[in-house]
Amino acid sequence: MVLERDATAVRDVDGAGRSPVALALVLGLPTALVAVVVSMVATGAAVPGVLGDAGPVVRWGLPVLRTTGDLAVSTVLGSLVLLAFALVPGSPAWRAVSRLASGAAVAWVLTAVVQPVLSFADIAGTPLSSAGLGSQIGYFLTEVPPGRTLLATAVLAVLAGTLVALGTATPASAAVAALLTAAALVPIALGSHGSAEGGHHTAVSGWWLHALGVGVWFGGLVALAVAGPHLGRSLPVVVRRYSAMALGAFALVVVSGLANGWVQIGATASGLLSPYGALLGVKTAAALALGVAGWLHRRSAIAGLDGAVERGRSAAGAPSPFWRLVGGEVLVMAAAVGVAVAMVRTGPPAGADGGPRSLAEQLTSDVVPPLPATPLRLLLQPAPDLLWLVVCGALVVAYAAGLARLRARGDRWPAGRAVSWFAGVAVLAWATSFGPQAYIDLLFSAHMVAHMTIMMVAPILLVAGAPITLAMRTLPKRRDGSRGPREWLMVLVHSRWARFVSHPVVAAVLFAGSIIVFYYSPLFGLALSTHLGHELMEVHFLLTGYLFASAVIGVDPGAWNPPYPLRLLLLLATMAFHAFFGVALTGGNELLAADWFSRLGLGVDALADQRTGGAIAWGIGEMPTLVLAIVLAVQWSRSDERETRRRDRAADRDGDAELAAYNAMLAARSGGSPDSATQGAGRQER
Repeated sequence: MVLERDATAVRDVDGAGRSPVALALVLGLPTALVAVVVSMVATGAAVPGVLGDAGPVVRWGLPVLRTTGDLAVSTVLGSLVLLAFALVPGSPAWRAVSRLASGAAVAWVLTAVVQPVLSFADIAGTPLSSAGLGSQIGYFLTEVPPGRTLLATAVLAVLAGTLVALGTATPASAAVAALLTAAALVPIALGSHGSAEGGHHTAVSGWWLHALGVGVWFGGLVALAVAGPHLGRSLPVVVRRYSAMALGAFALVVVSGLANGWVQIGATASGLLSPYGALLGVKTAAALALGVAGWLHRRSAIAGLDGAVERGRSAAGAPSPFWRLVGGEVLVMAAAVGVAVAMVRTGPPAGADGGPRSLAEQLTSDVVPPLPATPLRLLLQPAPDLLWLVVCGALVVAYAAGLARLRARGDRWPAGRAVSWFAGVAVLAWATSFGPQAYIDLLFSAHMVAHMTIMMVAPILLVAGAPITLAMRTLPKRRDGSRGPREWLMVLVHSRWARFVSHPVVAAVLFAGSIIVFYYSPLFGLALSTHLGHELMEVHFLLTGYLFASAVIGVDPGAWNPPYPLRLLLLLATMAFHAFFGVALTGGNELLAADWFSRLGLGVDALADQRTGGAIAWGIGEMPTLVLAIVLAVQWSRSDERETRRRDRAADRDGDAELAAYNAMLAARSGGSPDSATQGAGRQER
């Protein structure tokens, strides 16, 4: 049943109730621009710079350009997410939102291309009419880090925006475009900075997560408003889908915003009372008010939409309360975007970004934790990574929601699986945000503790939790042609890429071989020196570990079900490989990433620490392998028992037809009767 193609639309929900939304969409950009202008005037950000002024065109044009670009990219991202997860491909609502995404993508690309020019003029204090501006901008974009960031952002925006502008015909194309859009935000996030007390990694992850949350929340709301007139009787269904996404986006916006605020100004009175702190307070209050009011009102509004659909139309004449709420939210969110741009223009309070103090802090962009790294410090030293904390929180919430659904309908779930999953998430959170993570860029030994924990300990526990099986039992099926979480999970699990990388041999090669490729190539140095390389490294460790553990002891359905002898062979081979890797590090005389470790100036014997890391790789690698071997042996034994019981049941049903056929074959070969063959077989057994 394709709900969105129902011709009996609710007229005033789609008609009279549309007027406040249409007005809000028209006034959204002006509202944001008014907010940024008022905020800049109130905080003094509109005053010309002391060292140089590029003129009023640049001073005011750059914030206007940033505001327009932020609204555009948020609309693009939210529209793509709504297309990928909520709307029916090819429906009128789909086409309307696709056109919205295309138009917003054009605006985003234009602002991304023009912004480097105004940004250089603003930083250099050079008017746009200055001679030689073109060559100076070229040097800025290719040689200066902020310029390279803007150039990378513009290139990625052009790629993603072009894909979106060409059209999104399927949920898959919408999802790919959404991923490219999210990737285009990474260079800007990498340019974020923490305070003198550290927090660079939190600032980077926090800015990116914040941008994603705003895009899904605000952009999705704009897309919903555009799709509304075309949804008809499916309006309540799509609103519920958006509300679920908006709730997660709201939590992401609040958490990342508060984390970024803490990094920039801390909790001191001077920071909170500064112009930057005042704008942060206004923005936080707006987000909280929108979240609470939206959740409370949308619950009753959705019920009203259900009633309107049942009656065929709601009370004539008055605009729908739901659409009034949507229009108000759009305007408040647009104003919040303007305030955020003014915050960037204002900057944190003086002294909040005092810069790193030592050479190691300059290299890592963070405060050096206490040394030496004692076992207690490696266990308890905090080093929160907001990205992984959000991921771990989402894994806990999703699994707990699945358990709650099973319990609500009276189904049971093995307690051991749940305990294993939550323990795996806890181990992952510890390895990415505590203990070894504090020293991961400073000491090879700490790096190896984190590596082996993420790659070999956490995946075993997560695989034993059978998350895909739980998802298949709890996620609802979509019947209107759109793709929900269940449908996307099925697409990913059964895709050609997943089938290839999950093959037991491929998974084993990735698991073992990538260690050599990573540590004996420039990739190791990139992971140490760049935040993006660091995050990608940990994602790779986790995924390859999960694929290998799933191939050996996985209970979830998949493309492959390798025989147990092959699983054991792969396990023994990788165990030997890890042992060889650990021994090579322990006895080696060549320092890996020597350029990095030799410049830290920590007074640590880096080669001796690397040898300690080799021993850790050997020791930690063997213990999970032993656990895998034990679990594999138990599964193998139980499989044999199940096969024996299956054959016994089959023999009871068909009178042991398999044995009779075997005896007949023996008799045919010997030229005797089946009875004589049976007696001969019995004498052989005795």
